[in-house]
Amino acid sequence: MFAIFLKFAENRAKAPEFMDAHKAWIKQGFDDGVFLMVGSLQPNMGGAVLAHGVSREEIEARVNEDPFVAEDIVTAEILEISPARADQRLDFLMG
Repeated sequence: MFAIFLKFAENRAKAPEFMDAHKAWIKQGFDDGVFLMVGSLQPNMGGAVLAHGVSREEIEARVNEDPFVAEDIVTAEILEISPARADQRLDFLMG
């Protein structure tokens, strides 16, 4: 499982120009069954993604395909989590 933090960077002002492509990237992550949740980092710091079911190399490649990352609108920090215990609702992550 991965927690990905997309924090605004040098080209933050370009975000509106690439928002549709970024949203398409997010949709693809959900369509592929990789993304579990996306949301905003508060206050107005960027975004975050929870992802699972892929390798570290696969998630790095996927994150690098985000137009926001490619255009230096955000910097990406990928943290890998090895779940040890979870609420029953998250049992699918324990596999």
